[in-house]
Amino acid sequence: MIDQQNFSNELLQWFHDQRGHIAVPGRGSSDPYAIWIAEIMLQQTQVATVSPYYQHWMDSYPSIAALAQASLDQVLKSWEGLGYYSRARNLHRGAQYIMEMHGGSLPASLKDLIKIPGIGPYTAAAIASIAFGQAVPLIDGNVLRVFTRLERNFDDITRTGTRKYISARLEQLVPKHDPAGFNQGLMDLGRVICTPRKPKCESCPLINICQAGLAGDPEHFPVRPKKETIPHYQVVVGLIQREEKILIQKRPVKGLLGGLWEFPGGKIEPGESGEDALLREIQEETGLKVTLGIKIGTIQHAYTHFKITLTAWFCHWEAGEAETRAASENRWITRSEIKNHAFPRANLKILDLLSE
Repeated sequence: MIDQQNFSNELLQWFHDQRGHIAVPGRGSSDPYAIWIAEIMLQQTQVATVSPYYQHWMDSYPSIAALAQASLDQVLKSWEGLGYYSRARNLHRGAQYIMEMHGGSLPASLKDLIKIPGIGPYTAAAIASIAFGQAVPLIDGNVLRVFTRLERNFDDITRTGTRKYISARLEQLVPKHDPAGFNQGLMDLGRVICTPRKPKCESCPLINICQAGLAGDPEHFPVRPKKETIPHYQVVVGLIQREEKILIQKRPVKGLLGGLWEFPGGKIEPGESGEDALLREIQEETGLKVTLGIKIGTIQHAYTHFKITLTAWFCHWEAGEAETRAASENRWITRSEIKNHAFPRANLKILDLLSE
């Protein structure tokens, strides 16, 4: 059983000694808006990736009002390349909700925070504890890893019962006088010391009370089921040229990559060639008659739950007007206008091939 006093004291001492040396977006701020943006960006994304996006975002949208007033296209363009685009859409919806329901200021209570679009239990706890000093536990992947190693807990962390147990234990441990330091300290400890591979146990302030560290098997924790094989799809897209312009399509707001622009195309069916698949997909999605031009190239890309091999061709418009059968909007744009539209990462990789 973890000694509460010793645990809190050692963790807080380490955090306050190290906080100036750990560059994490939002750290050191008590602004609820800044904390909200930072915590959303940091979900499932590395600090090094987030940092430039966070600074650009805060410059572009310095307040909730500024974010609410921006167009969704503008917000998605600011998020372009960061992934998990539903986060950007929810931030935009959340800002508008806060303007309407809370006069432009984030509320302090967990009950009110959880009602905001895109704010779940984790983000609500982050805002409540870091911005408003509420003694509530904050649980992310780093915290789960640190805590299961501290207790040498062999329970599957994907199970609801395990999560509830850890939440209840941390609720007992979080100190009322400095919940922000405690929660940020646990997260930062997981980021820089108690890492998934090769944890730096010799530098850990909690080594004397860490059961897994003392047993020499910290990498066995946390326990989770084996990952299933990730599906892999062959996908084709076409850059359809009509005079000096290229056709792009806007994905429906609801669904994967909602609201982003992309090139027409889709999955290759069994027994189908890439060329035949592309002509079929373009006909099904747009109704256009096209001919294939030169092959641009092939890229690999991984999403959370599947991977794709994406091949792109130039296509030449022959006849017809583009219909919105699978998209919410079609638009013919020049090459120079591409930079004004937000594309998924896989399409950006195709554009990189063009620039090369």
